[in-house]
Amino acid sequence: LPAMTTDADGNITIKFTMNEALTRWKFLGFAHTKELQFAFTEKEVVTQKDLMIQPNAPRFLREGDKISFTAKVSNLSKENLSGSAKLELLDALTMQPVNEAFGNAVSSQNFTAPAGQSAPLSWDLIIPLGKVQAIIYRVTAAAGNFTDGEENALPVLTNRMLVTETLPLELRGGQTKTFTLEALRDNTSNTLQHQQLTLEFTSNPAWYAVQALPYLMEYPYDCNEQIFSRYYANSLATTVANAHPRVKEIFRLWREMPVSARNPLESNLAQNQELKTALLEETPWVLDAMDEAAQKRNIGLLFDLNRMAAEQSKALQQLQERQMSNGGFAWFPGGTDNWFITQYIMAGLGHLDKLGVASIREDGNTWNMLSSGVQYLDARAQERYNDIARAVEKGHTKWEDNHLDPMLAHYLYTRSFFLNGRVTQAGKGIGNPVKANDQAIPLQAISQKAFDYFLGQADQYWLSQGLYQQGLISLALNRLDHSGTAAKMVASFKERAIKNETLGMHWKANRGYYWYQHPIETQALMIEVFDEVAADAQAVAEMQLWLLKNKQTNNWKTTKATSEAVYALLMTGGNWLTDQQAAKIKTGGALAQAVATAQQTAEAGTGYWKASIPGNEVTASLATVEIANPNAGPAWGALYWQYFEE
Repeated sequence: LPAMTTDADGNITIKFTMNEALTRWKFLGFAHTKELQFAFTEKEVVTQKDLMIQPNAPRFLREGDKISFTAKVSNLSKENLSGSAKLELLDALTMQPVNEAFGNAVSSQNFTAPAGQSAPLSWDLIIPLGKVQAIIYRVTAAAGNFTDGEENALPVLTNRMLVTETLPLELRGGQTKTFTLEALRDNTSNTLQHQQLTLEFTSNPAWYAVQALPYLMEYPYDCNEQIFSRYYANSLATTVANAHPRVKEIFRLWREMPVSARNPLESNLAQNQELKTALLEETPWVLDAMDEAAQKRNIGLLFDLNRMAAEQSKALQQLQERQMSNGGFAWFPGGTDNWFITQYIMAGLGHLDKLGVASIREDGNTWNMLSSGVQYLDARAQERYNDIARAVEKGHTKWEDNHLDPMLAHYLYTRSFFLNGRVTQAGKGIGNPVKANDQAIPLQAISQKAFDYFLGQADQYWLSQGLYQQGLISLALNRLDHSGTAAKMVASFKERAIKNETLGMHWKANRGYYWYQHPIETQALMIEVFDEVAADAQAVAEMQLWLLKNKQTNNWKTTKATSEAVYALLMTGGNWLTDQQAAKIKTGGALAQAVATAQQTAEAGTGYWKASIPGNEVTASLATVEIANPNAGPAWGALYWQYFEE
C-alpha cells in the first residue's frame, strides 16, 4: 500500500512501487474533511528508467548459423551517459556458461548514449553444432549509478532433420526372400548420424481378422443389423474356439498377460510410438488408435465361452422378438419391413448354417424364425414377378428382356442356402457342414414359377451385372445345378482379376454408395466363390492376402464389411490360425542378437515381435535381411532405419 508523509507546509509525499511497465499512468487524488468538504486532483505519472537496455533477440537459433545479436541502450536522462554492456550466454539445462562455444569470448563492450537518445550494441555469434539444446541470454548495461538488464531463453534448433527409411518385408506361405535396404547399404554421407535400426515382423497376420470380431460385438447401435452382427460374431467365435483349442489358449494368454509386458491388445499405432516424428496424442489418428485399443481389450471377453453363449442367446431372442408377423425385419423396431435387411439376416444365417452352427436347426424357435424369413423373401420375389407380368400384359416390356437387379441376385444367393440339391464345399474341418439332403425350406407352388424365371434370367444375363452381383449369381447357380454356367463365370473372373506380388488377387470394382458397390464385401464374396465353386485353394489364398493387406493399413469400416471379411478369412480356404512356427531371420551384428531376444517374447497368436539397436551399432552390413516363412499363410514386417542428416 502507498506510504504517505506530510511536511510543515501540509504537502503530502506518496511513496509506492509501480508495476514493471514503462508507460504513462493516470493518477487520481481525493481528499475530504470531517465536515465533508472535499477536493480532488487528476495528474499523469510516467514510469521510466533513466537507462534501459533492450535486446533484439531472434525467435530461435539454428546450429551452424552466424548471427549478430543486437541490443539498444536508451538514455532517458538529461545527461550524457557512458558505460559498458555485457552479453552472457548460459546452457538452459545446466546453467553453465557457454560463451566460448558461441564465439562470445569478449562479452563486454563500451557505449556512449547522448541525453534522450540511444546507442546500438552488437555481438557476433557462431552457433555450435550439437553443444546445447537451448540457451539463456543475459544482457546487462551499467553507467554511473544506473543499471538495467534482461534475461530470457532461446531454443537452439538442430540443422539436421530426422529421416526414416523404410523397407516392407512381405512373404507368401513357404517363401524365402532376401531383402536389402539400399539407402543404408549405399550410404556414403560424411555428415549423417545414425539414430536407430528397427526390425519388426508378424509371423501370422491372420490373427488380425480374429481381433476384428469384438468390433462386431461392441458396436453400440440397436438396429436389427447390429443385433444380428453380434449374434454372427459370437457364432463365428464359438465355432473357431470349439474347433481349435489353441485359439482359446492364446486368448487366455492375452487376457492374463502382466501389465509390464508388451500388450497384444494395445493399438498397433501405439505400439510403435518411437518410430513416429510426432506423439500419437498430438495427431489426428489418436482417436482411431483409442478405438482400436478398446476393441482389442474386449477380445479376451469375447472368447469367454460362457459369455459367448449368453450373448448368442440374448441376440437371438431379440431378433426373434423383432420379427414381424409376415416374417420380415425392419431396420429399427417400429419401422416397416425391409426386403434388404431381412435378406441380409437370412443370408448370414445361411452362412452359419453352412458352418454347422447347431442352434440354427436344433432350436425350434430359430428354425421357425428362419423359415418365416425365407418365405417372406419368396413373397417379395413373387411381388416383383407379378409387377413384371403386369408390365408385359400392358406391352411395356417383354418376358425375355433383362429384369434382373441386385436385390434379385441377392435373393437367389440367399435362397440357395435353403434348397435341396445345393452343393456345399465349406467347412474345412470347422463345425459340421450341412449336407445336401438335410432339411430344406421348400418353395411354395406359387413361388416356384417366379423363382425359376429369375434363375433363368441370372443364367442368361449375368454378364450385364456388377461384379458383386455376378459373385452372388455364380454361387446360386452352382448350388442349384447350373454348374456349367458357374464354371464359365469363374473363368471370366480369373480373366478380369488383377494379380500382384504384394497385394495378391483382386478386382478393380467400382466403388459407390450402394450395398453392392463396396470393395471389402465384394472381395469376401469372391473368396466364397473360388472356395465353393472353383475349389481353387491357391486363388483363395491370393484373395485372402488382399483382405489381410487391407486390414494392415485400414479398419474395415462397417459391421457388414467386418463380418463378411472375417467369414472369408476364417471359414474358407486353409486354416491359417493354427500356423505357429516363427519365421527364420538371418542378419548380422547386434541386430541378430536383438532379433533372437525379441523372438523369445513374440506375441501369442500373431507371432509379432520388434527388435531395435541404437545408432552407434548400426552399420551398412545390416542392410540385408534374409527371411524364411515356414507357415502356409502370409507373413510381413518392416525394416526401419532412422538417422539425422543436415
